[in-house]
Amino acid sequence: MVWVDGTIVPAEDARIRALDHGLIVGDGVFETMKVVGGTPFAARRHLARLHRSLATLGLTAPLDDRGLRAAMGATVAAAEATGTEVGRLRLTITGGPGPLGSDRSEVPPTVVIAASAGTPWAATTEVVTVPWVRNERSAIAGAKTTSYAENVVALQVAHERGASEAIMANTVGALCEGTGSNVFVVRGGRLRTPSLSTGCLAGVTRELVLEVVDCEETDALTLDDLRDAEEAFLTSSTRDVHPIAAVDGSAMLNVAPGPRTAEAMAAFAALEARTIDP
Repeated sequence: MVWVDGTIVPAEDARIRALDHGLIVGDGVFETMKVVGGTPFAARRHLARLHRSLATLGLTAPLDDRGLRAAMGATVAAAEATGTEVGRLRLTITGGPGPLGSDRSEVPPTVVIAASAGTPWAATTEVVTVPWVRNERSAIAGAKTTSYAENVVALQVAHERGASEAIMANTVGALCEGTGSNVFVVRGGRLRTPSLSTGCLAGVTRELVLEVVDCEETDALTLDDLRDAEEAFLTSSTRDVHPIAAVDGSAMLNVAPGPRTAEAMAAFAALEARTIDP
C-alpha cells in the first residue's frame, strides 16, 4: 500500500505527476525503516535525518513529525489490513512538480510513503570493492537523496560477481561505505568504522551500534583494510548488523560472524528488544 499526499491506495494504483522533480532530476530525499510489530523502528532518528537531508537540498517537509508519523502508521495499517506482514516502510519527499531542468517550481513537495513485506537477508553476506568513489566534497554529501543511479550501477556489478553489496572508497582513497550500508572492520581486535568526514551516510543503525559497542570512527581506513580484516560487517535499517563472510571472493580471516561482530549483533538485538524508538 502507498500513501501519496494524503491518499492511500494499492501500489499499482499509486500516481505522482509525470513532471515531478523527484523523477525528472532526482530532487528528493528518503528514509527506509524496518517495521517491527506494526511500528517503524527508530522513527525519531529517521525523521531527524530526513530533515537534515531536506535542509541540504533546501526543501521543507509539508507535514510536521506528528503528521508524518500518523501517515506512516496509517500506511502500515492499510497494508496489514490486506494480510501483508509489513517489514519495511519507505518515506520519500520530492521537490514536487517542476520544469524539465534543475530549476524548481513554487509548489509543495510530494510525499510518498510505501509499506511492504520485508525481505530476509542470509545469515552472512559477501561484498565486493568497486573502482567508483564517493565524493566527500559533494554538495549533497551526507544527505540521503533519491539520486541513486551510481548506487544502481555499483550494486549491479556486485550482483554479477555474486555479492550483495558494493563497497566504495572516497576521492582520497579512504574506505567510505556501501551502496546502501555502512561498513565496520576489525583489525588487531579493534573495531573501526569510517568517520562521517569520509562522506559516508550517517546511518541510523551505524549510529545505534556506535552507542552500544566500543568502536573507533576514523578516516584512516582503506579498501585494503577491509580486504585484510579479521572480520567485518555491514549495518543498515534492513540488514541490522550483517556479518561479512568474504570480500572480493576471499574469505575473512575469522569465520563470520567473528567475536566482535557477534558482540555487535547481540548488543543491537538487546537494544531493539528494549525500545522500538531508541
